[in-house]
Amino acid sequence: MSNSARKPLVAGNWKMNGLKASAAELGRIIAGVGDLWTRVDLMICPPATLTMTFAVVALGSKVDIGAQDCHAEPSGAFTGDIAAEMVVEQGAKAIIVGHSERRAYHKETDADVCSKAMAAWRADATAIVCVGETRVEREAGKTLDVLGRQIDGSLPGGVTPANVVVAYEPVWAIGTGLTPTTADVAEAHEFIRQRVGQRHGATAAEGVRILYGGSVKPSNAKELMAVANVDGALVGGASLKAEDFLGIVAAYR
Repeated sequence: MSNSARKPLVAGNWKMNGLKASAAELGRIIAGVGDLWTRVDLMICPPATLTMTFAVVALGSKVDIGAQDCHAEPSGAFTGDIAAEMVVEQGAKAIIVGHSERRAYHKETDADVCSKAMAAWRADATAIVCVGETRVEREAGKTLDVLGRQIDGSLPGGVTPANVVVAYEPVWAIGTGLTPTTADVAEAHEFIRQRVGQRHGATAAEGVRILYGGSVKPSNAKELMAVANVDGALVGGASLKAEDFLGIVAAYR
């Protein structure tokens, strides 16, 4: 299955940014989509405090709303945590799990990420599972070893193109302005697709979308989105402004 047979997805991860007034920026994104939705799926993942606000603004539009994280359990004595069912009730269609910042700052393991992916499924949401190597791991030549371990440990059994999106985010390229070469990206994405196939079968391998995330911006989006096995982008800082986010989406024009 070629890239064109999988509808791309461009998802914006707002991280810990945004207040209620930020809904105006979402409104500008929605207004600027035009007919691009026919070629690419769009999603914005705001902080949990804005999930419902954004879902109301996006109601009836071609922009879906996602969440940035969830707890593995549906309820319990977990002060400060949010269950998958809670964000889905607020309007989230997908949940990012295993983002490099969660793995680094909160010490989340592959097993933790797997549990959260299953929680997303339990709540009828798509799990956007993030994988990627650090600069130390890349310089040591361990990129594919790391990706293999993370794919094996972070994806539950039962992967389908409908319930999982994989996002490859080279940790050393996030927010640094550094970007892997297109050859680097192609190698990583091809490996991820093959590994998904080995673990979860040909249907999953051919249909699961693999996003690239790591300093994606309007100036490099077209080149990156044209790489084999790249089915869209997980965008960080550039998704906070409608002009930048739509500039990335325009790679599919």
